[in-house]
Amino acid sequence: QVQLAESGGGSVQSGGSLRLSCLISGYLTTDHCLGWFRQAPGKEREGVAAIGSEGSTNYADSSKGRFTISHDNAKNTLYLQMDSLKPEDTAIYYCAADDSWASCAEFRGGRYFPLTDHTAYYYWGQGTQVTVSS
Repeated sequence: QVQLAESGGGSVQSGGSLRLSCLISGYLTTDHCLGWFRQAPGKEREGVAAIGSEGSTNYADSSKGRFTISHDNAKNTLYLQMDSLKPEDTAIYYCAADDSWASCAEFRGGRYFPLTDHTAYYYWGQGTQVTVSS
């Protein structure tokens, strides 16, 4: 069983930065995907960024150029560095994992790229609140 625990959320002013962390416990196969997703009040859950076990990354258009996803294997921790934050980034942020490329990744150009579709992920954390004020 895989368990995920997010931390690092908080309140920040527009233009500021936050780094989210997600501690991963349990066993993931070598062919896995890790991702960050968010859900604002009254809106559907949406993908932010994802990283595959081979290091390939995928970003939603809303986060490109501002957010960076990374994974420290030694610490079993997934990160999301968020810079140039905007009020529209306000949401609950969730980390997620799936251990089957068949469901969480697409094959293109000779590599597997993780999906940012939340329906492709099986394991979920409880979420951490991020609030950006103008």
